[in-house]
Amino acid sequence: MAALKYWVWLASVPALTNRSKLLLLEHFPSPEDIYYADEGEILQVEGLNKSQAALLLDKSLERAQRILTDCARKELFVLTMDDATYPCRLRNIYDPPILLYGKGSMPLFDDEAAIAVVGTRKCTPYGVNAAEQLGYEMAKAGAVVVSGLAKGIDAASHRGALRAGGFTAAILGGGVDVVYPPQNRRLYEDIAATGVLLSEYPPQAEPDGWHFPARNRIISGLCLATVVVEAPKKSGALITANTALEQGREVFAVPGPISAPNSAGCHQLIREGAGLASCGWDVLSEYQNQFPHRLKNDDQPLPPMPEGSEVTVIPAKAVEESALPVLDLVKNKEGLTDDQLRIIQVLTTDEPLLTDDVAEITGLPVRRVLSALTVLEIDGFAREQGARCFVRTVEIKKE
Repeated sequence: MAALKYWVWLASVPALTNRSKLLLLEHFPSPEDIYYADEGEILQVEGLNKSQAALLLDKSLERAQRILTDCARKELFVLTMDDATYPCRLRNIYDPPILLYGKGSMPLFDDEAAIAVVGTRKCTPYGVNAAEQLGYEMAKAGAVVVSGLAKGIDAASHRGALRAGGFTAAILGGGVDVVYPPQNRRLYEDIAATGVLLSEYPPQAEPDGWHFPARNRIISGLCLATVVVEAPKKSGALITANTALEQGREVFAVPGPISAPNSAGCHQLIREGAGLASCGWDVLSEYQNQFPHRLKNDDQPLPPMPEGSEVTVIPAKAVEESALPVLDLVKNKEGLTDDQLRIIQVLTTDEPLLTDDVAEITGLPVRRVLSALTVLEIDGFAREQGARCFVRTVEIKKE
């Protein structure tokens, strides 16, 4: 516990990038040595400048102790890069998290055929069925299914794995004690009870928009391969796929109707060499020789959903129509943050706005505007049209 507080102290240094923390750990034997180092010693670390070194001069351990107390009270575990159960698979990526907070049971990922299943939140019934089927088939065959607990494809893949009685891991963009989105609470609780929830962010951390692109590297980094089920041309799932390729991992994609916007990103991946996934074994057969005692082809079909179960999807008709989709700000805000809601109501569908103008109109700092616009673009609510100019890609219903 004594050493752990220094890991948490280093992980929670405000404004210091994860890459800078990794450079420090390459130079110093341990976080405790970093804690006791003076500015001159820190400046000897190649890649760190004086302003970054100054961030480490705050030697208060109060924040770290508070986080550890919170973890103990909520029965969360902390896994550092020095722990034997920290996956080598993840440690070997370019920018691994220096520690992970977790809830549930941590598997030995290096001994598991872990497969990521990702896709758009604004999915069609076809995408939901495909993701749940893949999650079910791969878990039934002995794989660990990894995703991000988001609405849509992520939730469906987790649900399929749970229905198979298998193990699933959810990588979160906020603290592991924060249920997001709120409507996935039951799924969150099921995963906590039978699988694992992981995050590099401490307890109570809000799921800020910029967290999600960062957490994608963990989803793909824990896995042998990433399967994209449904993804428009601009989608967070494609970010995960590209990250997987950068990490030297395999990418698979599920084909869809040739004219379906939600399958355009998948078709592009297949054209560029991604494997075609029409069932779970299409993916797992590539790893059967590597995990002969884990993987077994099980062709049991996905059983029908129990009566009364509800799955929220965007109707296929709405996806296929050429008119802009409608965002109902009264009934359904699509999990948008306050910043995103303010910005999307300022943007128009026909006249691009500069980010500086958006900041001036909303009264938000430019950095927060840029962060929010990045997520809005990933989720398909906005599009960049010219340098730092954006338009809205949905109609807004306010009453």
